[in-house]
Amino acid sequence: MELLSPIDTIKGVGEKTTKLFNKLGVYTIEDILLFFPRTYLVYPDPVEPDKDNVNANIAISARIKSAPKIFRTKNRLDVLQATAFCENTSVDIAWFNSNYLKSNIEPGKVYIFYGKTVLNNGRFKMTQPLIFEPEKYLEIQKTVQPIYHLTKGLSNNAISKVVREALGRCKIDDNRLPKELEDKRDFISYSKAIQAYHFPENFDELVKARKRLAYEELFFFILNSRLQEEGNVSYPNNFKIIHHNKTDEFQSSLGFELTEDQNKVLSDIREDITGKYVTQRLIQGDVGSGKTIVAFLAMLDVALSGYQAAIMAPTEVLAKQHYNGFLQWTKEHGLDIPVALFTGSMKVSEKKAMQKLVDENESCIIVGTHALISDGREFNNLALVITDEQHRFGVQQRDKLSSKGERPHIIVMSATPIPRTLAMILYGNMHVSIIKTMPANRLPIKTCVIKEGMRKTAYKFVSDEVEKGHQAYIICPLVEASETTEAQNVTDYSKKLKEVFKDKYSIGVLHGKMKPAEKNEIMADFANKNIDILVSTTVVEVGVNVPNATVMMIENANRFGLAALHQLRGRVGRGDAQSYCILMNASSDGNESKRLNIMLKSNDGFYIAREDLKLRGPGDMFGVRQSGEFSFKVADIYQDADELEMASEDASYILEKDPNLENHLELRSTLNSFLTNQFYVL
Repeated sequence: MELLSPIDTIKGVGEKTTKLFNKLGVYTIEDILLFFPRTYLVYPDPVEPDKDNVNANIAISARIKSAPKIFRTKNRLDVLQATAFCENTSVDIAWFNSNYLKSNIEPGKVYIFYGKTVLNNGRFKMTQPLIFEPEKYLEIQKTVQPIYHLTKGLSNNAISKVVREALGRCKIDDNRLPKELEDKRDFISYSKAIQAYHFPENFDELVKARKRLAYEELFFFILNSRLQEEGNVSYPNNFKIIHHNKTDEFQSSLGFELTEDQNKVLSDIREDITGKYVTQRLIQGDVGSGKTIVAFLAMLDVALSGYQAAIMAPTEVLAKQHYNGFLQWTKEHGLDIPVALFTGSMKVSEKKAMQKLVDENESCIIVGTHALISDGREFNNLALVITDEQHRFGVQQRDKLSSKGERPHIIVMSATPIPRTLAMILYGNMHVSIIKTMPANRLPIKTCVIKEGMRKTAYKFVSDEVEKGHQAYIICPLVEASETTEAQNVTDYSKKLKEVFKDKYSIGVLHGKMKPAEKNEIMADFANKNIDILVSTTVVEVGVNVPNATVMMIENANRFGLAALHQLRGRVGRGDAQSYCILMNASSDGNESKRLNIMLKSNDGFYIAREDLKLRGPGDMFGVRQSGEFSFKVADIYQDADELEMASEDASYILEKDPNLENHLELRSTLNSFLTNQFYVL
């Protein structure tokens, strides 16, 4: 079976199942092999239910004394009910639409039940628990079970079965890394790593598999980045850019002072664009730190010097926001600088009009999304390229925009708090500038961590803020309900919220599975105050600026990395009103509470990332991912800092000997394949 064969060539995968896999981004055999588990389950030893393990998944050893009975609910659901007796405690157990289990359960026999235990009216209850005979449970306890991302209609067992079938019927090429690197790092083979990452025999094997796969992702990422840098050659700066008085006049009329950090970064950029050589600079700044105004001031100097400057945003809504803001600034301050906009949803006639504006004006400001790098889009005098939230684009896309001009200066803006040493590895020869201080008018966001018992109070707080004329975000980790993950999903949550607020407020829904035009429309409605409460997945993490939004409520906050939580929190606090972040902790794990409490101590993303790493430590190989916009399948730039350094060292070693990989043709072929088959585009 070929790796690129369609997924329906696997036995048992029909048309309906194929569509479900397609929803998860799985189309080929290779896709399913690279569809890695999101976490793993090691079945625990049986315990007796008590108040300390309520609302947690536990295993109990219990006897069913009487045969289970079937009841039918008002909603016409069949419920199979039984009472299980531990040594000193009874547990009421129920299964929905599982009548077949009745003949499998023998009265008087001991079984192991695994599931979530709740306490209701003084009685312990389990719903939909897995059931095992004691001997089989002992066997399964010795294994590490993969848990996959799911979509409605596709179970964890179904995915596991398809993965096993794919692993058994295709050959995975092990010639991916140079043998000297594999020997040097003592890696297991690639095929064994793929097998073990899906179905590890034990935890040690899983760690080895993860180390190999994480390293490989980082190695190819860095190798590609270094190749894109074209050997770190310095090119002369042929642009005659100067710093203009009109830029200073505009800055003085803003009504606020730039922070010391903003002024320092602006000074760094001016040194770059007026220097001897073409430069690349990474600007790191926390969400809300004021990167956009710094970018505009730099673009203003470029345009006033007679050149074109372009900024590429990750979403249409954000691009339009930049465009409208820049247009307003130029008009209000009498700046004779045209501003052009290019987005995918624009009509052909609109794009032609904008292209005509660019063609006829050697000095102008250009704003857009990926439409800026589409074929046929040309800029004849481009001197500065800025990419906003770089990790959404990647090296190749950034370079494609750069190729629209004659080696323009490049600025990358990122809100991900990457330590300087990691930034130097990830961004190669880029200069790095950091904006740490927040604008003076920004009030620190007040944050709290609460449990389920405070939900009514949280909803009352959201309602009070909306009554004041403000807006709120509510973030859920899932798009739709999952069979194996008990977490809030936007589909059901938005319906529940309408009942809670009695349809009093306008509630919008936003998630990544929507079409781009639909997402843009929802975000535009929220920005224009047509939506009071926006229920969303993390798709809003990089999004539009809505100063009127004052509440960010995050459901199942324990399922998110702190870096992601910090990014989400940064969606509020952008106006002059006090803003708030409510973190709902659905975990009964004390360590989770300790981790989330880091968010209460600071609004500094660098501090939060550093403290989180310290708390979790290097041994927590499968903790909550931290690296936000770096969409690696396995690797995490914080957890895998050691592998990142190894990958950087090895990429430098290979390219020093063979700058264009002319003597490493297999490696170049693997690199091209890697870039094609990853979910992200480098």
